[in-house]
Amino acid sequence: MANKIDISTIDLEKEREKITDLPGLIQFAHNVGSALIKPEDKGRIKGNALAAMHDQTDRQFHQLYDQMETLVKQANYLKERVAISERIYLADMGFSPVINKIYHLYKRKSGQDVLSMVAPKEWGKKIPFEEHVAEVKLMSDHTWEILNSAAV
Repeated sequence: MANKIDISTIDLEKEREKITDLPGLIQFAHNVGSALIKPEDKGRIKGNALAAMHDQTDRQFHQLYDQMETLVKQANYLKERVAISERIYLADMGFSPVINKIYHLYKRKSGQDVLSMVAPKEWGKKIPFEEHVAEVKLMSDHTWEILNSAAV
């Protein structure tokens, strides 16, 4: 014989809490075939989000650092170009330089700079100057591109 249920022992108000018109909004599975619902570990979620945020900002800081490093290199190159250009325009020059041609800046023993069309290898056994300072090319804006520089 089947067990009889005593309806007087059932708390209907408590059972009503287990029933809903919108089963997708309750915090537990509403029938046997429902998906398992586990509470979220909010600390882990926040920790993962925080780690991802730090990783992304570190990447952006490295990108900015690389960009700053590139700008510093460009600024130093410009400073070197200005220094060489100033030396060239103060140097002895027996000709009028032509745009896009390669020239050589030398330093005499007296300290005076000389701009020449002759490369160090073209002088033969002995270069008549103390030092080859730079190999340069005259640009169309009348600045000098440094192709090879020994010293500034």
